[in-house]
Amino acid sequence: MIGHTVTSGTFSLGGQTFDVDNNVWVLGNDSECVIFDAPHDVEAIIDLVAGRNVLAVLATHAHDDHIGHAPQLAERTGAPILLHAADLPLWRLTHPDREPDGMLVADEIVKVAGTSLQVLHTPGHTPGACSFYAPDRRRRLHGRHSLPGRAWCDRPLVLRLRPDHRLHPPSAAHPPTGDGRAHRARHRHDDRR
Repeated sequence: MIGHTVTSGTFSLGGQTFDVDNNVWVLGNDSECVIFDAPHDVEAIIDLVAGRNVLAVLATHAHDDHIGHAPQLAERTGAPILLHAADLPLWRLTHPDREPDGMLVADEIVKVAGTSLQVLHTPGHTPGACSFYAPDRRRRLHGRHSLPGRAWCDRPLVLRLRPDHRLHPPSAAHPPTGDGRAHRARHRHDDRR
């Protein structure tokens, strides 16, 4: 079962603040789940969890609009916060007095409700950006993917990455921001190229 809500708030970078909407995804069953990102509105996320045991808060990347409320969410649910180590410097800008509880490692398997999620390290938007792939559900959840020429990315890093077929299996992708329409439109546009 995949749950979803959109939260609204701000994103700060380079001395500027922007109004943004962020998706929150919850994957699990009637008794347990994991939460992907912790933006803006803890109460909306708690409502989405609906009393289930939260096994982890999985950070897709450490921009403040994705991890801003992770400590409060962890405190409310008792769940550990997991983040890729390459994003620790970004994490510490938002949470200087609170470390994540554990690190996400490429190809690690996170199990929830009978589903195995493979951690895919997908740097570019941030050094520690991660995606999560559930092959049995043919689903991939990702944080923001920025490709050269679009939103900010570490262009030299992206150009060094080896192509990885695991990132493009025939599956549904769940975007991190907005309502998904722009993501689907961009995907259709890119497929026609």
